[in-house]
Amino acid sequence: MKLIVALGNPGKEYEQTRHNAGWLVLDKLINNEELPGKKSTKLQAEIFDYKIGRTKVILSKPLTFMNNSGTATSLMMNFYRLLPKDIVVVHDDKDIPVGEIRVQTNRGAAGHNGIKSIIEQLGTKDFTRIRVGVGPLKKEPIQAISNFVLNKFSKEEFKILEPALSNAITEIKRLASMD
Repeated sequence: MKLIVALGNPGKEYEQTRHNAGWLVLDKLINNEELPGKKSTKLQAEIFDYKIGRTKVILSKPLTFMNNSGTATSLMMNFYRLLPKDIVVVHDDKDIPVGEIRVQTNRGAAGHNGIKSIIEQLGTKDFTRIRVGVGPLKKEPIQAISNFVLNKFSKEEFKILEPALSNAITEIKRLASMD
């Protein structure tokens, strides 16, 4: 079994923002597959059952705010009796240009508070991450990081982001099918 944890912030005001890139990936997969979901107050997440080949996959959107993503991730890991290596976290990354993704395992938080929370709660960084690039189109320093990641994508950025969402879904499927 694999647990896919897509990071984002709950609430209408955060929809389509850079910080919700993880949720955008999962929303696209959920809509493509027409998966029914259920909100679990016990697990503090919205949960979707999925199957890739013979592997059962739990798709999840923590309903905690980004900085507390570790709480829901830890609850789900314990509930489903999984190891950290069975977890794939999909999240935004301001240091990667919009439209690109990177897959890495056993990496530090690199300033991402959602990942920092997960590492603290799990007591390890031994999980896989799909980092979805949300960085600026032009090489320019980001002044206020919190403002930047909480802003919505421009139409131009969203066109560039769309293929990356599909690429992230491909990676989810590939990683979930691995033992």
